[in-house]
Amino acid sequence: MNFDYKYGNNYYKYYDNKVGVKSTVYNILAPEQSQDVQPGMEYVMKPLPIFDNPNYKGSGKLTDKVAIVTGGDSGLGRACSIAFVKEGAKVVIVYLNEDKDANDTKNYIEKLGGECLLIKGDITSHNFCREVVNKTLNKYGKIDVLVNNAGVQYQKDYLEDIPDDQFDWTMKVNVYGMFYLTKEALPYMKSGSSIINLSSVTAFYGEPQLIDYVTTKAAIIGFTRSLARNLALKNIRVNAIAPGFFWTPLQPACWVAEKIPSLGSDAAMARGAMPYELAPTFVYLASNDSSYVTGETIHVNGGQIMG
Repeated sequence: MNFDYKYGNNYYKYYDNKVGVKSTVYNILAPEQSQDVQPGMEYVMKPLPIFDNPNYKGSGKLTDKVAIVTGGDSGLGRACSIAFVKEGAKVVIVYLNEDKDANDTKNYIEKLGGECLLIKGDITSHNFCREVVNKTLNKYGKIDVLVNNAGVQYQKDYLEDIPDDQFDWTMKVNVYGMFYLTKEALPYMKSGSSIINLSSVTAFYGEPQLIDYVTTKAAIIGFTRSLARNLALKNIRVNAIAPGFFWTPLQPACWVAEKIPSLGSDAAMARGAMPYELAPTFVYLASNDSSYVTGETIHVNGGQIMG
């Protein structure tokens, strides 16, 4: 399938299923589409994201661990939750309002023989974050892993186009929610625990149409490094992941429909990725395999950013 595409004042030529030059020749992961809700619904996406690799076999790396995953109902959070369960963890999935996605994830986990607790609410509320921790402790008695994954992003061409309420909301979801939940969970996390924060490749190259989002994702890097030093002697590790373009609900909920086919094209591998491709990175950072890793940001982006 070959076609030309105009975005703004730029023209791009796309060639499907061929290998070639970055940014002009690449595999299209998804056709044009959009959603009018944030952070988006997975069950209406076309194609549906692939969140589980059937060839991935757990080896007990997280046996008896309890993990809280924000945004665990869909996208990267869903892939993370399922990989954790395959490794023997019990998972607490925190989500905003995506009831069908959350219940689909819970049902999938239970079919795997795993255990999952769903908690619905808004992480921008400090009281709700306290509730998440209390419900987790009441159900499982401990917290070993915290994954701050939930986030929102909005496409705006210029700084002047970003409304104050959008900036406030993006900061509150992406930064305040992480801060509140980590603050509430931390007193119950013991030596060997792991905190994993989701940054983004955009924080490293400065995506011009996501200025407020990029600001939050850069803040997450600073939070990760500072907290890692603060907790190092307690043997509580804090790391970040900076994903490139993954096919998650955040993409059609953010970008204009015409831009969807081009996402991931500027990676060296000239493609985007499915959520299951990030799942082993979550497992690595949550498990003892990364026992000497803290304050780091792991890039999983197909070569979009190197070094």
